[in-house]
Amino acid sequence: MSLRFVQVDAFADRPFTGNPAAVVPLEAWLPDAIMQAIALENNLSETAFTVPLADGDADYELRWFTPTTEVALCGHATLASGHVLIEGDAVRFRTRKAGVLTVARDGDALTLDLPATRVRRAEDAALLAALGTPGAEVFLSYEGAEETAIVLLLDADAVRACTPDMAALREISLMAIVTAPGDGEMDVVSRVFVPAWGVDEDPVTGSAHAALAPFWAERLGRESVSAFQASARGGRVDCRMARDRVILGGRCVTVIEGLLLI
Repeated sequence: MSLRFVQVDAFADRPFTGNPAAVVPLEAWLPDAIMQAIALENNLSETAFTVPLADGDADYELRWFTPTTEVALCGHATLASGHVLIEGDAVRFRTRKAGVLTVARDGDALTLDLPATRVRRAEDAALLAALGTPGAEVFLSYEGAEETAIVLLLDADAVRACTPDMAALREISLMAIVTAPGDGEMDVVSRVFVPAWGVDEDPVTGSAHAALAPFWAERLGRESVSAFQASARGGRVDCRMARDRVILGGRCVTVIEGLLLI
């Protein structure tokens, strides 16, 4: 069997930046074990699979797999799927746990509409020890598609200097975000670690910004926030609140197209 395969750098304006995702459009679902094996073979943070729908509320059904597991929400691979499949002004994806997600054109960029993830102050000594950030403030999600932790650091230098114990984080099943106010033209800087889900450090994470956008919008007292994820590849994410939704903006670049043979 041959399947269309497209690798896209999401939240990127040139190749080899942002976050790479594989997009595999299907006509019908493959067995879960095969899709997981494809994601492992790709060895990217996410592989997205889509199947066309014809029932009106969405254009495609969408699922995402890391090399080790299926996840409830992935922003950058949704943006990448929109980049591959959009034909008109927008394309809608039905997901299993995050509802209907819409990718729309915005000039030469795209926007992604996600449900907001809300967090509240908590204590998690094991997480802080694993991140190597004793004394930092921890906020854990109580509403949203993914189990998420925001760890607030003093400044952008502390975010960039963070050196987690990945083996310890592998035992903590959540998305760990370290963040601080930006140190340049960006309002916010962050990094994201999810070794429990097969990705030590994610380059640019849409689902993390579903939590960062409301977190920082409240602290900065405005609806729009510019964010930079300070991974080795790096990427800018423009964030805007729309009630209980987060609108993320960014560009995508196709870097590989071909056939997957199974």
